[in-house]
Amino acid sequence: MSNYAELSKKLMDALGLRTEPVAVTLIKKGQSIPEGYNTVEGPTRHCQSIMRARKGESLCVPMEKNACPVGASALGETPLPEKVRSGEFHFNMGMYESQGAAAVTISVRPAMPAGSTIATVVSPLSQARIEPDVVIVVGLPEQAFWIIPAAQTFEKGGRVTVEMAAVQAACVDSTVIPIDKKHVNISLGCFGCRKTSDIQPEEMLIGIPWSMFEKTVEAVEKMAQGPIPKSRAKA
Repeated sequence: MSNYAELSKKLMDALGLRTEPVAVTLIKKGQSIPEGYNTVEGPTRHCQSIMRARKGESLCVPMEKNACPVGASALGETPLPEKVRSGEFHFNMGMYESQGAAAVTISVRPAMPAGSTIATVVSPLSQARIEPDVVIVVGLPEQAFWIIPAAQTFEKGGRVTVEMAAVQAACVDSTVIPIDKKHVNISLGCFGCRKTSDIQPEEMLIGIPWSMFEKTVEAVEKMAQGPIPKSRAKA
C-alpha cells in the first residue's frame, strides 16, 4: 500500500498548499463501507464533504444522505431527476439563458451508471483507510498550473485538454471525469459548491486519478527543485 501521508506531505510542501489533498473513493454496490469514516449526521453534498475533508474530517456520505440530487445522479447513486434532465432545474437557477441550453449541458455530462454507487468516503489523503479512486486538490490557480503539466506533459510532452461546466464542479469535473477518463481535470468551481461550501473565491479544484497520483507527485517534486521557485521569485 502506498504511504498516503508521505505523498500528501510531499505535494503540500512542494506546492505550498493551504489544505490537504482529499482522497475520494466511490463505494460500489456489493462493497462494504470501510471502518474509520464518520457517517454524516445530516444531508450533505459531495462538494461540502470535500471541503470538510480537506480540513481534517474523514466522512462517509451514504447515498440516502447525499443532499444534492444532481450530484447523486452523477456519482451513480440515484437516477437522474426529470427536472434536471429537462433543464428546468438549472434554468431556474439562472445559469442558462434557456431551459434547452441547460438540458444540453446535462445530456453531455459524464456520469457513473445509476445504481452503481452506494456511498462516497472522503478524508485527508494522509488519513485514507482505503485506496482512493481520485485525489482532489483545492488550491490556487498557480498551484493547479504545476499539477497539470506534472501529471500530463512532464514525461511525454504535448498539450492538455480539460473539460468543465458551469455546474457540478466537485462531482463531475473533479471526481467522475478523472475516474472515468483517467486524466487530470480541473474546475473553476460552480454555482452549487460556491453557494453551499466554504471554497474561497480565489480557489479551484483539481482532480487527479489515483493511478496517476504518485508519478504526479514525483514530477512536482522535481519541478520544486527548479522551475517552481524560479517562477515565484520576483524580479
